[in-house]
Amino acid sequence: GWSLKPSSSSHFAIHQRRNGQFCAVLNHALLRGVSAEMIHWWFRHFATLKVRLRGVPGYEDRQVPAYWLWHPFDHLSADLSGPLAPDGTARAGCSIRIREAMQHDRHGWKYPVDAKLKVVYVAEDGWAMGKFVPVIGPVMMLRIHFKDVVEDGRPLGVHYHYEVVIGASGGDPISRFVNRRVAGEYGPEFFEAWQRHNVIEVGTFENFLPALFAQRGDLGSLDYASDAAQAPDPTEVQRGWDEALFERRLEAYAQTGTPHAVQAFDRPTFL
Repeated sequence: GWSLKPSSSSHFAIHQRRNGQFCAVLNHALLRGVSAEMIHWWFRHFATLKVRLRGVPGYEDRQVPAYWLWHPFDHLSADLSGPLAPDGTARAGCSIRIREAMQHDRHGWKYPVDAKLKVVYVAEDGWAMGKFVPVIGPVMMLRIHFKDVVEDGRPLGVHYHYEVVIGASGGDPISRFVNRRVAGEYGPEFFEAWQRHNVIEVGTFENFLPALFAQRGDLGSLDYASDAAQAPDPTEVQRGWDEALFERRLEAYAQTGTPHAVQAFDRPTFL
């Protein structure tokens, strides 16, 4: 019964470089009671959470991975491996294995994901993960940044900004070979499908995250009831919070020879 957001609710573009490397920028707006604190909590815990569904057809009182709530038809599993935080949650330096399929309802298994990535940081304003190859360096890096949007002291929602760099930056034959291999698996066509996947994924926060966050004191018995989602305002038309930022970041990737440096994993604030 959720209202899933359309791709038009985001700002999205891909910049492809001559050496086969490419960059994707995606900018969202979140409303309906979601906060940056909730999203930070989610990223620390989501891979280990279980949720008992109530009133959901076909799943009555069944306990399922919380990861399934994050996307209604694309997500399969997410698993953490050490070193973890003392409470067993994600932290910088651990690894996460993600299994999913982009737009499974439309494409089936055409765009599968079964990737183990290193978590670069888990912070109050963001999450980053990637894959590194000896000598070459980073070949797949994903960075998310989120920030509360407040107007006249009233919270409006969350500005959620996603940047991805796929491939190595060098122009040497080894980098080009790596980029052909990586892009063959996760190329621009894949990321066109990923846009809709990610818009739905991020948009579902509005449906379930406030309800789960309210139960954070007892993670062993989380419930999600089918009537917990807030009904959308029928007049509401969403777009990314900041199109100027989106254009500025996309241009920065288009002008640089080192996209991983633009991605900036020392986390300077750009929201």
